[in-house]
Amino acid sequence: SCGHLRYTDTTTLCDCSLKITAPLSDTRCPNRGPGVPEVRLTKNKPNYHSAYIYLFTIHEMKAVLLKLYSHFLFIYNQSHYSSSPHRHDNRHPQPRCRSGMMSLRRHMIFHQALTCCFSKSVVNIINSATRFQRFSTSQMASFRHKPSKRIEGLDKNVWVAFTSVAADPSIVNLGQGFPDIPPPQYIKEGLAKAAAVDQMNQYTRGFGHPSLVKALSQVYGMVYGRDIDRFKEILVTVGAYGSLFSTMQALVDEGDEVIIIEPFYDCYVPMVQMAGAKPILISLRLKPTKSTNISSGDWVLDPDELASKFSPKTKAIIINTPNNPLGKIFNREELQMIADLCIKHDTLCFSDEVYEWLVYKGHQHIKIASLPGMWDRTITIGSAGKTFGVTGWKIGWSIGPEHLIKHLQTVMQNILYTCPTPLQEAVAQGFQRELKLMDDPDCYFYSLPRELQGKRDRIAQILRSAGMTPVVPEGGYFMIVDVSALNVDLSHMRDDEPYDYKFVKWMIKEKKLAAIPVTAFCGDASKPQFEKYIRFCFIKQDGTLDAAEEILKNWNKDTSV
Repeated sequence: SCGHLRYTDTTTLCDCSLKITAPLSDTRCPNRGPGVPEVRLTKNKPNYHSAYIYLFTIHEMKAVLLKLYSHFLFIYNQSHYSSSPHRHDNRHPQPRCRSGMMSLRRHMIFHQALTCCFSKSVVNIINSATRFQRFSTSQMASFRHKPSKRIEGLDKNVWVAFTSVAADPSIVNLGQGFPDIPPPQYIKEGLAKAAAVDQMNQYTRGFGHPSLVKALSQVYGMVYGRDIDRFKEILVTVGAYGSLFSTMQALVDEGDEVIIIEPFYDCYVPMVQMAGAKPILISLRLKPTKSTNISSGDWVLDPDELASKFSPKTKAIIINTPNNPLGKIFNREELQMIADLCIKHDTLCFSDEVYEWLVYKGHQHIKIASLPGMWDRTITIGSAGKTFGVTGWKIGWSIGPEHLIKHLQTVMQNILYTCPTPLQEAVAQGFQRELKLMDDPDCYFYSLPRELQGKRDRIAQILRSAGMTPVVPEGGYFMIVDVSALNVDLSHMRDDEPYDYKFVKWMIKEKKLAAIPVTAFCGDASKPQFEKYIRFCFIKQDGTLDAAEEILKNWNKDTSV
């Protein structure tokens, strides 16, 4: 309408639509101001409208920038064509303009396009791309598409950080907690048989495959000494993570407080925060001792400190027994102390017991839900991955009273609906097999901890020989180790990380041995208490432990700091 001639092109990149409208004149347009390129990038998905380039994936960004480069190159060439009259014809009329000024402006745009496409960092790409024009024609606010508040500050994750660092096959990985010993043969065969049945490859009951909830009710009915309704008091989920998430979303509300015992499994705090609640942390503390033979049982709660954490806002307490990373099994007296406070303050208890069968000689696992007055206020969480050594199957469950479990089922039906049928069937068959052997020492639930106890004792002795102080676990398959006595100087590394983070990174690089820093399992206030500890996993083949032993035996040789 104002005679402002423009070059327009619309194309599709990845799942984006890119429309570029560039002026072929430098004449100031009374409606739009000086002639500058306009770019509109639209995501071809619901709820995505005009957006800046930095809201898209790196792959999309590269594609967009390459497209921009080609368009700016076209504009640049047009500026040269316009200064040569014989290149024009009636089909492509050129605007009347000062060709010198136009060439200068095209040169500037071309230079910016080159800067966009060949900048060495994504930040520079974004800055140079947005320096001359927004990637939207709307007046949308700069942070319209910020992440939700429920995940603010939760982007860092110890597993993402250290599993990638330890991915080098030359590194002996005693960090992440997955077995490299094989699961029982009958479990693998059960999965193969289940997958061979056509019906088993279709959806099953959303709250738990019928044969699995039946097996769980039988096994845990025996453990609890009570009848468990397989349809109303059990929920099968995608791993223990799914059980924890369903529990938090179903039973914890905004403004609530949830007590968490340190060291804790690292997902507890984020899940509480995503539910809108406030984590209230209390730390296990090492009893004063001069002995170097330290057990996880030597770490205890202060009764008065624990009592002070309960308030009218307290909705629940999370316990983890056997504890990861410490390996502590809460004894009856400790559990009764927690139970009394839960009853006094009408508080729920979420009991993470995924390592319940990995209990070493001389110790006993007691379910807090079995204590008087606790069944009606407790959700107990279990895991097939930890029970049968199949962590990749991601089958977990929650057990508790109907008036609580029904709310978890509501969450489940609206986020995941169901779990893989053949995996549930195989786990069910595994439980049915072991149910018949519950009074037999050869039951897998008892034979696995006997095997792991030998590995535990072996790795503890190796670590002592290297000058470290292991905390021998009562249960589970992790061991935390005090590395203070090694006196490794890491002052040359980043100052914004706790000592254990730096130590593990140094150890991976210099010693080719991977572990996990223990401060990943505690809050900021407790980091000084735990920053000289690292966590090893010992549910490994003898060959893996042999390789670790060789590294630790030669610890003091060729040390580079």
